[in-house]
Amino acid sequence: MKILLTNDDGIYAEGLWALHRKFTEQHSVTIVAPDRERSAAGHAITLHKPLRTARISFNKGCGHAVNGTPADCIKLGILEILDSRPDIVISGINPGANVGINVNYSGTVAAAKEAALYGVPSIAVSIGSHEIDNYNDAALFVEILTKDLLEKGLPWGTFLNVNIPDLPLKKIEGVRICKHGTGLYSEYIDKRVDPRNRTYYWQACDLQTSIDNSDTDDAFLCRNYISITPIKCDMTDYGVLEELKGWKINNKNCK
Repeated sequence: MKILLTNDDGIYAEGLWALHRKFTEQHSVTIVAPDRERSAAGHAITLHKPLRTARISFNKGCGHAVNGTPADCIKLGILEILDSRPDIVISGINPGANVGINVNYSGTVAAAKEAALYGVPSIAVSIGSHEIDNYNDAALFVEILTKDLLEKGLPWGTFLNVNIPDLPLKKIEGVRICKHGTGLYSEYIDKRVDPRNRTYYWQACDLQTSIDNSDTDDAFLCRNYISITPIKCDMTDYGVLEELKGWKINNKNCK
């Protein structure tokens, strides 16, 4: 199997190399990842400055560090760096969950989405903690899931968003296939003043530790299940599409 790995935490991130260690046991693995942390970069791409790569050796492996976004890394990997298309793209392992509305901001998720746009099967992987003890167990689960994905396939433009509790696999409650949540978190702006008496701001939110009576990714993760959500690149709301046709919008009254 030919695998392309990336992330949004930078090429030195521990979760990326946990995947590298696991998959290089049996597969051909190429890393193309940002040269620094690009968390919450979303699906941004670089247009107004050149992209550069550098070969990085780390943990008995090597990779291509890119001065761009996670989506840039996928474009470079597929169009330029690899000799042929990968069998699968895996983005992660991200420290911190990418559930609910966070999928709209996540560079980890955007990298998998970019691969799906090229028709390459892809998985975005995150762990629901920021101080992680179980990267290796998470990587083992991803390896198992990868085999299932390549055997059964997904429609064009669909990828998997996977969130794993920071627990040994034997202590995880199970796996749930579910939708992603759309509820807003408790967000706020932390207004501060620096030593030169200038105002600055930090965006912040209260972390959710429990969500009851819900069948969403964030709820299952809070209950120590692995959540797997299929996400589509096609963002058309087909129900509203048909309704909108009934509005009979035209330009005849525009002058």
